[in-house]
Amino acid sequence: MERPDKLLALPARGGHISEKVMLAFLFKVLGLARPYRARLILGVLMGVLSGLVSPLLIGTIMFVYSAVFPSRDPSGAVQLPMRKLPAFVQHWFDGARVALEHGVQTHPWTWSVTWTVVALIAAIPVIMFLRGFFGYLNVYLLQWVASRSIADVRVRLFKHLLDLSAGFHNQNASGQLISRVVNDTGALQTILSGATSVIVRDPVSLVSMLAFLLWEQPGLTLITMVALPAGMVPIVIFSRKIRRSSRELQTQAAELTQTMTEAFTGHRVVKAYNLEPIAAGQFQNAARRFVSHYMRIVRAGSIPGPLIEFFGSCGVALLLAYLICRPEGHPNPADFLQLIGGIFVMYQPMKNLTQLQNQLVQARAASERAFALLDEPNAVPEPAQPKQLQAAGADILFDHVDFGYGNKVALRDFHLRIPAGRLVALVGASGSGKTTVANLLLRFYDPAAGTVRIGGVDLREVSTRDLRTQIAVVTQEVILFDDTIRRNIELGRPGAGEEEIISAARHAHAYDFILQQPRGLDTVIGEKGVMLSGGERQRVAIARAVLRNAPILVLDEATSSLDTESERAVQSALDALMRGRTTLCIAHRLSTILHADFIVVLDHGRIVEVGSHEELLRGGGVYQKLCELQFQSTGGERPVLL
Repeated sequence: MERPDKLLALPARGGHISEKVMLAFLFKVLGLARPYRARLILGVLMGVLSGLVSPLLIGTIMFVYSAVFPSRDPSGAVQLPMRKLPAFVQHWFDGARVALEHGVQTHPWTWSVTWTVVALIAAIPVIMFLRGFFGYLNVYLLQWVASRSIADVRVRLFKHLLDLSAGFHNQNASGQLISRVVNDTGALQTILSGATSVIVRDPVSLVSMLAFLLWEQPGLTLITMVALPAGMVPIVIFSRKIRRSSRELQTQAAELTQTMTEAFTGHRVVKAYNLEPIAAGQFQNAARRFVSHYMRIVRAGSIPGPLIEFFGSCGVALLLAYLICRPEGHPNPADFLQLIGGIFVMYQPMKNLTQLQNQLVQARAASERAFALLDEPNAVPEPAQPKQLQAAGADILFDHVDFGYGNKVALRDFHLRIPAGRLVALVGASGSGKTTVANLLLRFYDPAAGTVRIGGVDLREVSTRDLRTQIAVVTQEVILFDDTIRRNIELGRPGAGEEEIISAARHAHAYDFILQQPRGLDTVIGEKGVMLSGGERQRVAIARAVLRNAPILVLDEATSSLDTESERAVQSALDALMRGRTTLCIAHRLSTILHADFIVVLDHGRIVEVGSHEELLRGGGVYQKLCELQFQSTGGERPVLL
């Protein structure tokens, strides 16, 4: 069966959303609540009962009014409201009228009189209680279903985004994606809660009230309905305005989120370059555009309601004109009040249904963006029948690999075998393709041509989860989470014990500085580990890699941004980590690669030299020139590779 969320983004043709398309959209949204259908059905049932109470309330009010203030025809006979009621109700009404007419103080105090008085006094409060009780259950149950259904959608969308390739995330701003997960799906909650309540309760209330009035006063009711069709015209006009503004509103909401995300994550640059006014100005402009589109929706959504009331009052005016022009055959006061009260009671359901149309238009515009992401194919698909990968003791082979980012070529005919247990360093100028090699090994991308193999197994035939559990990564840009040091290390192997975490920290030369923290391993280090120094963050990342205990290690310029003292501590930890592992080291400093088994020199995506440090220096090629350039750039100090 096709997923309901996959069908939510339905096309609009000719700038107008047909009833068929809107109904299809509504049914697909309701399909999201399928796991909670029992509560959904119960909530809908409560809405039906709540809708049926409205005409019952009007009828009860008029029944009590007629009993307390009976009206008589010219012959002096008391006129019974709702003349088509069953005989036992008419008999009870006569008894109630007689008791009230003679006064309950002087009337014989019998059980029937007591029952009559209690029933009349309690009738309206009981009906109001039932109306409130059914309405409360209707709203509560539907909100319960809506909140959980939308949470499920957000979780599914978030998981899908996490599974998409690195290329997708490079092309889409994080703030935009956050807005789609949070803001765009939020509009659907209104449909599942408020709209579902309205679409069940209010039509029932409207139809039942109209049927009641037609049953009692068919001719007069039809006269008051003459002007109401004109009130449908603004609904069609303004719904188009809402649809256009709703799409722009979601776009501006995403821009607001993106502006905040960039400003908060880049706060150091913002402060260093005095960019606060610029960042605040960008946010202010985005906020103004958001408010502009929001107010357009408010205007377009608020005008139809008063117009419906106006046209409804025009219908009442037509009724009064009719009665004035035809003095004969006037209804009695109770019937007339019943008719007028019923007409005005119908206004609120009609206004709610008008707002429902607007909510559907807004939700559909929002969901087009959110659920388009669920249809986004993964550029790195999982194999249907994945093979088992045994990376321990296995060679890594890049077999004539080609790869590019769009029109930019990153690797061309890249062929490299990395023997098991060896340390291989990649060097070269910026943009030569070093990081791309690591990305292909981790299968963040798939090669455009050629294959990447571990132990003879094509990585495209292996589950990405299985592959990445056998690779540990330490990068130049350390990613730590706003949690404790313990938790950040434990992420290397979730569920690891206390002793294993401490052992990993010791191997990473991190345990000494951890003990100096206010709460040791339980110290919260802030977003991206801001409470730690650069060297400390790097050693926590190394401890995480040690705990993973993977047979393959990827070092992506792991010491390039550290000072000399921090580098010594980190390099010592890295040396311990590399022992016995197949290591791919993207080098930035000679200290990392002096003892590499062999060094691979890249230039514009091609391998131009391969050999040990001494061999390449003697060769007088690209590697030697890089070393010479960096000796000069460091003023005779330790040479640094680009």
